[in-house]
Amino acid sequence: MNSNIPNEAFRKSSYSHPQSQNCVEVADLPGGSAIRDTQNREAGHLMFAQAEWAGLISSVRRDG
Repeated sequence: MNSNIPNEAFRKSSYSHPQSQNCVEVADLPGGSAIRDTQNREAGHLMFAQAEWAGLISSVRRDG
């Protein structure tokens, strides 16, 4: 996966509260996803392979 992800590739996560300043942004990438803090974009992002991202989402849905 490419670590140089353009800003326009990121979108606000559906798990973020619409009125909150505490949210993350997600970029769907070939073979995985990247996430970053909306308020701290310059800190970079975390990248996850497709299987890792699917496991994270599954855990969030299951455990809340």
